[in-house]
Order: sequence, then C-alpha cells, then structure tokens
Amino acid sequence: MITMTAAAKRQTPLKVDPATDELIAQAAHFLGMTKKDFVAEASKAYLEQRREEVRRGMVESMRVLDGTLGSSVAALTGLSPERIEELGGAGEWEA
Repeated sequence: MITMTAAAKRQTPLKVDPATDELIAQAAHFLGMTKKDFVAEASKAYLEQRREEVRRGMVESMRVLDGTLGSSVAALTGLSPERIEELGGAGEWEA
C-alpha cells in the first residue's frame, strides 16, 4: 500500500484530453460516483491488473541504480554503461 505524508496529500489537477474527460464523466455518472472517486478506483484496479509489470520495472530500476554516479547517468540518459565509458565516463560522486 502506498502512503503519503500530510504535505504530499494536497490535491492537484489531473490533466486529460477532452475525450478521456468525457469517458470519465460518463462512467462516473452512470456508476453514481464523482469523477475523482472514479479515477481513484480505476487507477487502483489498473495497477492491480499490472502489478507484475510494475514489480519487474522496480526490480530492473534497482539493478540499474547501484549507487554509482555512472548508473544514475545511465538511467537518466538511456545510454548504456559501456557507451558512457566510451564517452569518457561519469566520474564519481563528490563528497
């Protein structure tokens, strides 16, 4: 379960294209709920369906981010560690 601090619980607008907003509005109306509640419930259901994909992505991120500056540069740029080395390396974290 994801938890948030009190400061992170502020509401922010969700920007969707007009067609998606219309789908959300219609679905919420016919289900007798607010658009906000529909989006929250739909998001939870979607993530539950794709839980294994999310888990695999998290595991892969942990493999890539080993604490070195090079791994951070690779994750941010999409370059392989080998290519970063060919370009002169990323150096080390400064203390």
